[in-house]
Amino acid sequence: MTDLVVGDDGRARCFWGASTPDYLVYHDTEWGKPLRGDDALFERLTLEAFQSGLSWITILRKRQAFRAAFDDFSIAKVAAYSEADAARLMADAGIVRNRMKVDAALHNAKVAADLPDGLSALLWSFAPSGGRPRPATRADVPAITPESAALAKSLKKQGFKFVGPTTAYALMQATGMVDDHLIGCWVPPVTA
Repeated sequence: MTDLVVGDDGRARCFWGASTPDYLVYHDTEWGKPLRGDDALFERLTLEAFQSGLSWITILRKRQAFRAAFDDFSIAKVAAYSEADAARLMADAGIVRNRMKVDAALHNAKVAADLPDGLSALLWSFAPSGGRPRPATRADVPAITPESAALAKSLKKQGFKFVGPTTAYALMQATGMVDDHLIGCWVPPVTA
């Protein structure tokens, strides 16, 4: 299996980036690009938690349904959800219906709403300073880093749920806190 694949458009991408049309768009336009904003990062944190134990493509394909179900991931709105909202979410076939994950999302919204400097400032404070070179192969891409372990520890200390170091690292990759596009991938490096 090669670490770069060439799509129908002739562009080299990370090994997973052209495996489905959904992945191609996500890889090319979103993954690894710096994302800021409390609600935007709350969406990503929530979706990464829902992904735990599942394939990311499952979550990606349900993303619009998640956005509709969770009021576009408005922290203020989700933090005000009631038990009736939790029941509504559990009845929504468009999303992943896992009670622990739904409860964690509602709980995490309340925690995020109470952060004095906001979720974006907290998450980005763990981005590695100075960057690092892009990985040469998929074997060079870690699942956990010291920064993701520290981020997960801090999030848990704040009261967040479903935020282990692997989930934290996936969040860091997806939101451009780290650039794990492989060397040779056509997506240009970006700076946070």
